[in-house]
Amino acid sequence: MSSSHIVLLGAIAGFTIYLGLPIGRLQRPAPRLRAALNAVAIGILLFLIWDVLTAAWEPTDTALGDHHWTKAVAGGAMLAAGVGAGLMGLVHYDRWLAGRARRRPSGLSEGPGAAAVTERPVAKSSRAAGLAMMIAVGIGLHNFAEGLAIGNSAASGEISLAVLLIIGFGLHNATEGFGIVAPLSAEGERPSWSRLALLGLIGGGPTFLGTLVGQHVVNDYLSIAFLGLAAGSILYVVIELLSVARKTGMKELTSWMILLGLLLGFATDAVVTAAGA
Repeated sequence: MSSSHIVLLGAIAGFTIYLGLPIGRLQRPAPRLRAALNAVAIGILLFLIWDVLTAAWEPTDTALGDHHWTKAVAGGAMLAAGVGAGLMGLVHYDRWLAGRARRRPSGLSEGPGAAAVTERPVAKSSRAAGLAMMIAVGIGLHNFAEGLAIGNSAASGEISLAVLLIIGFGLHNATEGFGIVAPLSAEGERPSWSRLALLGLIGGGPTFLGTLVGQHVVNDYLSIAFLGLAAGSILYVVIELLSVARKTGMKELTSWMILLGLLLGFATDAVVTAAGA
């Protein structure tokens, strides 16, 4: 199989993320459905944090087992820096967005009654959209690292492994689309098709780029850095989504749906595990 075919399949693996995005177009989903979608997203993202950190820690763990102390320290430091940058970078970015929203005129009517039901505060709307964008960025960083794995496997001559990784990551990415649109569904905000296309490009496109880069660059530290950034950013998003879940007051439903999301993550990851990755 040629390198161009591997890159093409890597792109397909990334863009299966579009399979879950149309959920965001549901018109006025019921409160229980909103809460369920939000909770499923939490479960999927919790699995992703575990999956990402496991992959990011593996080179360091191997180096420790082989008593390669310099490599172990460098890998651990790279992971810590990546997670810190991903998490705290979004914390400060969110604070900056909140400050800008406070300085912007709201344009809302102060009157009570029907106006309060039909008009949506700008801050709430932009926050849901911003959170969806943050999820897409975090998943995109994760998918870039997945693309690196595909490209590295192909560059090493392990074509069968590369193809199995493409299939596994493709199935896995299909569930990630739900996670991206969950904040929008939770707020009853219906994104345009162009907005969904942009979110899918940000979340899924890096798989293609990672596959392209991975065929020419084999570097553990590069992979650790992107996985660390992904873990930190996804952790921030999980904290935000848990806050949304608490406000619904549907503790039992939320718990069951988080469990479902976790199980979906493990189920779609089974193909990658079967490939020996």
